[in-house]
Amino acid sequence: MTRMMLTRRASLAALAAIAIPALPVRAQDGKKVSVALDWTPNTNHIGLFIARDKGFYREAGIDLEILPYTDTSASTLVANHVADFGIMGSIGLLTQASAGADLVAAYAVVQTETGRVVFKDDRKDIQRPKDLDGKTYGGFGSAWENALLSSIIRNDGGEGKFETVTLGTSAYQALDSGAVDFTLEVYTWEGVKAELDGVKQRAFRYADFGVPDEHTTLIGSSSAFLSKNPEKARAFVSATRKGYDFAVDHPDEATDMLISANSDALTDRKLIRASLQALIDGHYFRSPAGDAGKIDAKKMTAIADYLFDAKILKDGSGAVLQKKPDISARFVDL
Repeated sequence: MTRMMLTRRASLAALAAIAIPALPVRAQDGKKVSVALDWTPNTNHIGLFIARDKGFYREAGIDLEILPYTDTSASTLVANHVADFGIMGSIGLLTQASAGADLVAAYAVVQTETGRVVFKDDRKDIQRPKDLDGKTYGGFGSAWENALLSSIIRNDGGEGKFETVTLGTSAYQALDSGAVDFTLEVYTWEGVKAELDGVKQRAFRYADFGVPDEHTTLIGSSSAFLSKNPEKARAFVSATRKGYDFAVDHPDEATDMLISANSDALTDRKLIRASLQALIDGHYFRSPAGDAGKIDAKKMTAIADYLFDAKILKDGSGAVLQKKPDISARFVDL
C-alpha cells in the first residue's frame, strides 16, 4: 500500500472519528509541551522541526516533544489531554467538537485549501464538474466527500450524482487503469509527487465551485490546556511561527533539516523540496499579505455553516445538529 493511499485514508478516518475513547491523561511539568502529528513527518510539519532544532522553542522557555504518529488521531490525543497540541484539519476539528470533544484551533498551518478534484489529462469528456455526473469516484465514502463532490457538481449545473468505489490501490493507479474516473488529492504533496513522476492530470479547485475555502491544516489544542497555560501557549505559537517563517525564507536549509530530523521516514529530497516550494509559491504557509499562522474567523464560520447545511455536524449521540453551532470558542488568536 502506498504512502499516498495511507495519507488519504488517515485524513478521512480523522474526519469520521467522532467517538472519543478514554485515554490516560499525561502529567504536565513547567517547560514541557507536546505536539502530536497527524501522519508521518512531511512538509506540513516542517515548522515544528525547524523551531525545535533551531532552538526557537528553547529560547521561548519550552521543551518541545514531538509525539510520533500513531493510529490514534492527533485530535483525539489533544481532546483527551494526552497531547497539548496536535495537527488536525478544520473539518475534523469541527465535527469532533460538535460531538463534544474539547478542541480549539490555535495556529493555521496553511492559509488556504490544499485539496482538489483530479482526473486524467486526456479525459476529453471531463471539462467541467458537471461532467462528473454519473462517473465513478475513487475514495472512502465519507459524508464529507459525498457532500463536497455533490455540491461542486450541482454548483456547476449538474445533478451531483456519481458512483463511489473504495480504493484498494493508489489513486493514480486507479485513474490510470480506468477503475475510477476522478478522485481527490492534496496538491502540495500528492499533486507535487504526480508532477515529479510525469503523471499528467487536470483538476478542479473546490472554491471555484461554491465550496468555502478552509484552513486544511491547523494546530489545535484544548480549552483545558489553553486556560491553564496561556503564556506557555502563546510562547509555543510564537516559536512555531518562527519555524514556519524560517522554512519559507530558507527553503533549502529547511528541507535538509526536516530530512535530517526524520532520516528514517524521509528519503526523497526532491519531493520534499518541491512540496515545500509549492507551499511557499501558493502562499499556503504565509499569505500574500505576509500572515503566517493566522486563523481567519470568516473561513472557520463559512466551513462550519457548510458542514451544518450538509448535515455532517452531529452531537455526541450521533444526531444531526438542528441549530448552527457557535464556533467562536473553537479558535483563538494567540
